[in-house]
Amino acid sequence: MTTIRYPESNDLRNLVKFCESDGTIWLGESRMILMHTAALGTLRKELVDSVGKEHTRRILTRMGYASGVRDAELAKRIRAHQSLQDAFFTGPQLHMLEGVVRVTPVNLKMDIETGHFQGEFLWENSWEQDVHMKEFGRSPEPVCWSQIGYASGYTSAFVGKFILFKEVECVACGDNNCRIVGKPLEEWEDAEEHATYFQSDPMLNHLLELRTQVDYLRTTITQNVQTPQLVGISNGFKQAQELVAKASRTSVTVLLLGETGVGKERFARALHQDSSRRQGPFVAINCAALPHDLIESELFGVEKGAYTGAQSSRMGKFERADGGTLFLDEIGELPLAAQAKLLRVLQEGEIERLGDDRTRKVNVRLVAATNVDLAAAVKEGRFRSDLFYRLNVYPVTIPPLRERVADIPPLVEAMLGRFSSLHEKRLLGVTDKTLQAMKGYPWPGNVRELENMIERGVILAPQGGWIELEHLFTHVSEAKSWESAISASGSLEQEKDQKCSSGLLDSIIASGLSLEQLEEALLTEAVKRAAGNLAGAARILGITRPQLQYRLKRNTHD
Repeated sequence: MTTIRYPESNDLRNLVKFCESDGTIWLGESRMILMHTAALGTLRKELVDSVGKEHTRRILTRMGYASGVRDAELAKRIRAHQSLQDAFFTGPQLHMLEGVVRVTPVNLKMDIETGHFQGEFLWENSWEQDVHMKEFGRSPEPVCWSQIGYASGYTSAFVGKFILFKEVECVACGDNNCRIVGKPLEEWEDAEEHATYFQSDPMLNHLLELRTQVDYLRTTITQNVQTPQLVGISNGFKQAQELVAKASRTSVTVLLLGETGVGKERFARALHQDSSRRQGPFVAINCAALPHDLIESELFGVEKGAYTGAQSSRMGKFERADGGTLFLDEIGELPLAAQAKLLRVLQEGEIERLGDDRTRKVNVRLVAATNVDLAAAVKEGRFRSDLFYRLNVYPVTIPPLRERVADIPPLVEAMLGRFSSLHEKRLLGVTDKTLQAMKGYPWPGNVRELENMIERGVILAPQGGWIELEHLFTHVSEAKSWESAISASGSLEQEKDQKCSSGLLDSIIASGLSLEQLEEALLTEAVKRAAGNLAGAARILGITRPQLQYRLKRNTHD
């Protein structure tokens, strides 16, 4: 038997972080969990009892396959500059680190360019055969279904070609060890039989189809159709959406309240689209963006010769919105003179152009929005009380993004689809760690800031890759909340930046190195250990790639 050695696993162990304070475990930027194998065994038994052994095998195989694909993506990132064999061994080493099984390589030959692959591995301490035997006893067939799925998924994603692994020996069948062999699908005589376990389960597809039909019928009956422009599932969002939906069936003037960037214009557009005025125009104007001396002419129009430079008559926003909806954003910034005219329009339904004494009837639905306290503005004399009471008939408060964290995942998904198409990028999505960071970020710019950040992430992320933390928070310090990491012995220990030994500090001080020299030495060593890969060096140092680049550039200039 050829002895094949694994590379050092320090780089993999450094990816595992335990954070008791927020109840998370991480492998790189993917969230993980620890589960009792007994619980997994119970789930396995209930699946077999419910849907049968074949369907259960298909489900678990596909689950393992998906896990293997994720680890292959990780392997390509963290060991991109190592040998092909060492990079490939990331998968078996992760499988062991994750507590699944001990993997011993027996034979490995592969060529990425030609798609050639021949691999043989021994499995010991398989959790899957262990729980299967406890629940069902000895089996006539191999039972490590999810592990086979993992091996096949990992290798297929790594090689770029479907590699099928088969378990040719299994402890559950009475063998001393579990043994697996992998090669391209077409090289197996019984390829078709085994390939079915990696395909979508027809029974599950049928169940999903039935569920879709039920959801459609429920939606039809309740007539609860969500406007495509609005994305969210939080209670605060749903409440605002329901208020807008009710208002859309009337002609009431709506006042949208909320911080800058929460999506007030989107709600206004949704109100228009759901109303009987949807065939009419939707006209939006930001009152804060117009000079005070032009606001009246922009809103109500102007007649030729009304002032110097008015060489022709033109309609204002109210006339342009006739038969439709006019959205006045930042209405709290209107000067008092314009407020008086606006009140008349709301009360009488007619306007006067600047420089004209004729009145014109307009049929306009008004939607106003503001991020200021209008009641306070009334007390201060900056806003007319009669206009405030006229606008405040139907207020709708849109909560800030920090108060509707549940909306972040669906918003991210919708934005990813839009920006990926716009910038012609094919991405896998955002990493779990990135999504977790977004949920904890206060979002002072609300949905608008999230939108800008996602677009930046789509642009910076590599083609076919993931959007990682450094692609989004390029100017935001990453708060290190990790409390423990896993040591070589398998025990948990505090991060070095939290538990730095006095001996190490004594050695550094005794060396006589300046702070600048120490930093330069650390940066150089990290880049060396990462074989020139800056992302890998950044991970070693516990900083982001942009932070590393900044320090390298600064030291070079110095």
